[in-house]
Amino acid sequence: MLPVTRSSRHRLVHRSCIRFLSTEKSESSSTSSEPPPPSSRPSPSKASFSPGPRPSPSSSHPHSSAEQRTFRYNSKFKLNKESTFKSVIPQLPAQFGANQRLRVPDETRALLEEIVAQFRAPIRYAFAYGSGVFAQSGYDGSSSKRPMLDFIFAVSHPDHWHAINMHQFPSHYPLHARLSGSSLVSRFQSISPGVWFNAYVPINGVTIKYGVTTVDNLCSDLLTWNTLYLSGRMHKPIRIIKDDPRVRLTQQVNLASAIRTALLTLPAEFTEAQLFETLASISYAGDPRMLLPAENRQKVQNIVSKQQPHFRELYHQLVNGLPGVHWGAESSSIQQDISPKARSVHLRKLPLTLLRGVESHYLGRHADLVEVKETDDAAFWSKVAEDESVGNVVQSEMRDIVRGPAFVQSLKGIYTAGVTKSARYSLAKVGKWWKS
Repeated sequence: MLPVTRSSRHRLVHRSCIRFLSTEKSESSSTSSEPPPPSSRPSPSKASFSPGPRPSPSSSHPHSSAEQRTFRYNSKFKLNKESTFKSVIPQLPAQFGANQRLRVPDETRALLEEIVAQFRAPIRYAFAYGSGVFAQSGYDGSSSKRPMLDFIFAVSHPDHWHAINMHQFPSHYPLHARLSGSSLVSRFQSISPGVWFNAYVPINGVTIKYGVTTVDNLCSDLLTWNTLYLSGRMHKPIRIIKDDPRVRLTQQVNLASAIRTALLTLPAEFTEAQLFETLASISYAGDPRMLLPAENRQKVQNIVSKQQPHFRELYHQLVNGLPGVHWGAESSSIQQDISPKARSVHLRKLPLTLLRGVESHYLGRHADLVEVKETDDAAFWSKVAEDESVGNVVQSEMRDIVRGPAFVQSLKGIYTAGVTKSARYSLAKVGKWWKS
């Protein structure tokens, strides 16, 4: 992924979100079975929906123009250099992204909120995920064997955030990180995929692991799939604890992208369980841990078997919002149009990193397509859609996206967690692999 400036990231967010809103069915008019947030928590004011301070002007990057050209969409919205996220979408409709607000038991919800409330450092967006939040096969649910709770915190200024957090919770960080200071920690965090993890942290009577990233990095991955490290985790059920309109909007794009990608790898008719397993497996494809004795070999099946209602709530409305796809309200069977015309639409709307990978694959192996691409982009993707192996190509390119960042983050874990915690975490993973 080519580097981009903060200002160009915001422009990418604007264009990508407009692309999604202009091509998918509106969700603001739909009703949701999810009740509004508990009355005990104050409703966010209009000011709370601000995506943050506008970034300061930055020097243009030699690649930024190429990035921007990729995001030219037919839209009635006209953006200029002075446009901001807030000026384009000042406030999301109340029901937008209601599918993302998944239910958990009241006891779990209260525990998650109490844990996040312990942190004095400002958190813009927070969610919890994994077997400690949603049921998975292989866990008996007993309190004595409760899995570690996993969190992701998205913040605005990581250096400042770690300085505050290190002062409040010094024991969360290994000694060498405390000696290095928050500045070095934030720089180390910025290495792809852009997450710093603190693991095996005791708090409120449970053990947690929390990753810290920036809102910019999170939204970038949700839109472009440049690492699929965070966006892949968010293809599966998560419990949002602190919401942010910018993340909610880009997450909706991420979910739609996951559906399009899955449809390209599935036949004309399939079951909802097949769809859910395909969606859940995106972030594991290419992950070195799945090849080594470091992860449960039945991980995807364990997730889907116990979380099908959550997957359905997350994806049902979005799937039916796509043209050529039908999924009945009470049916577990899904039908899709697999004609080259329908598939070319999905291909052209893949996330940028995956789109470039598929494009490069065909241009590098089919010289006759180079001229077609230069003269007629739509004709090029129609030709690609005619290839019966296009689904395999999509899967191969996803593995390439996941492999590098997943490997780097595994190496980063030795530094971020320290040798003792890293060894403990690895042994726990090996234990799960051995039992699977």
